[in-house]
Parts: sequence; C-alpha cells; structure tokens
Amino acid sequence: MAERNAARIHDDRDQKLLTIDEAAAIVRAPVATLRYWRHLGTGPRSFRLGRRVLYRYDDLTSWINSHHDGRNEM
Repeated sequence: MAERNAARIHDDRDQKLLTIDEAAAIVRAPVATLRYWRHLGTGPRSFRLGRRVLYRYDDLTSWINSHHDGRNEM
C-alpha cells in the first residue's frame, strides 16, 4: 500500500515542487522579488515545508497565466 502511494506521488507531475530559486528562474525575477511578493501576498501561491519555501509548478503557471494580458502576443 505504501509503495502504491509513493508511486502515485512520483507520477503526479502537476504537483512538482519548486524551490524559490527555481521559481525565480521560471518567472525571470530575482529571488528577493519573490520574497517581497510573498510578504505582500501578491505573488504566486507558496507554502513552507520546514524552513523551506516551496511552490507547486501548477500554482506558479496559473499565477503567470492570470497576469498575462494578451497584449504581448506575436
């Protein structure tokens, strides 16, 4: 049973966890900016796991898509 649950967790690519450094690279912003957005509550959804701040990949892409206004399309 435990092996099946572990396999399900590893197979779920939509729930990939990103560190703040990885999230900053995706949004092309400094880590300090993500920390500031987190402080203001305006950035992508994040959570603490122990001492680490983590982002779910699908939450990050949803946040990016919600801020896309469509005027920059080519």
